[in-house]
Amino acid sequence: MTDVEACWLCERPLGNKVQQHHLVPKAKKGRETVPVHPICHRAIHANFTNAELARMGGDRTAIFANPAVTKFVQWVADKPPDFHAPTRRAR
Repeated sequence: MTDVEACWLCERPLGNKVQQHHLVPKAKKGRETVPVHPICHRAIHANFTNAELARMGGDRTAIFANPAVTKFVQWVADKPPDFHAPTRRAR
């Protein structure tokens, strides 16, 4: 992560609501967490299963290889830190 005060996924400043994302899901014995916006956390889990996240092992490059995630991060880039919107699941 580039900065403690930034979201791991989108790198925007963190707001009042911050969630901890397990780079490897707890169900897959993961322990390391990173701070993310709630909307970014939902976007991660809307696009990947726990098994996929475990295989990636927290590799941001692998996560950004997913076009839906890349599109989401571009879309959310100019939103305020506590921005909220419904998240659609990948099809």
